[in-house]
Amino acid sequence: MSLKLENIQVTIQAAPILRGISLELGSGERMGLVGRNGAGKTTVMRTITGLADLAGGQIFWNGEDITQMSPRDRARLGFGYMPEDRRLVPDLTVEENMLLPAWVNDAIDGPQRLQFVYDLMPELTKMSKRKALLLSGGQQKMVALGRALIAGEKLLLLDEPFEGVAPALAKRISDVITSLKGDGLSVLIAQSELSHSSDLLQRESVIERGEIIKVNVIDPAFAQRVPV
Repeated sequence: MSLKLENIQVTIQAAPILRGISLELGSGERMGLVGRNGAGKTTVMRTITGLADLAGGQIFWNGEDITQMSPRDRARLGFGYMPEDRRLVPDLTVEENMLLPAWVNDAIDGPQRLQFVYDLMPELTKMSKRKALLLSGGQQKMVALGRALIAGEKLLLLDEPFEGVAPALAKRISDVITSLKGDGLSVLIAQSELSHSSDLLQRESVIERGEIIKVNVIDPAFAQRVPV
């Protein structure tokens, strides 16, 4: 499965936020979207999930035009999104927060995906019955990642997964993402810099003022398969 954005334009309150963004994420590829705060990274993520309205451009998934598809239907395609601010429901437990995508989307096998997440991150099993409001910021990041994985069987969108996280936990999140290699899962990681993830990405797209200004190949072997 592949994702392709063509000339994406987004305007918010008459201000242009994305100015003709084009990028392509191949099947099983892990790519970074790198830029300073306000560069447009989160808007790219929200555009892919259908949460931001387009002023122009098209979005394709596996060759199919999904530009007009609703966020709910995009989730049915196997899209999982981890927002920068986590957005957990404070009074729900860890397990309930992770199962939210399955509760609203009957295309997701909740029990099966939950077991997948627990196998991947056993530490979440130990805190499964704790309410989200009792967790540290880093623990909440792990839960938000688990929730994204419940829905994200084909595409995982991670917005600043390492921001504000202690080094040991950032390394743990990086290890979890690395362990997904080979499952055919495509991963797009938005972040301000590459210090936590340069070793797990094949490419990075650099965004500035709503435009992709360059694409860097991190894994030389990958350059043989994907044009830049």
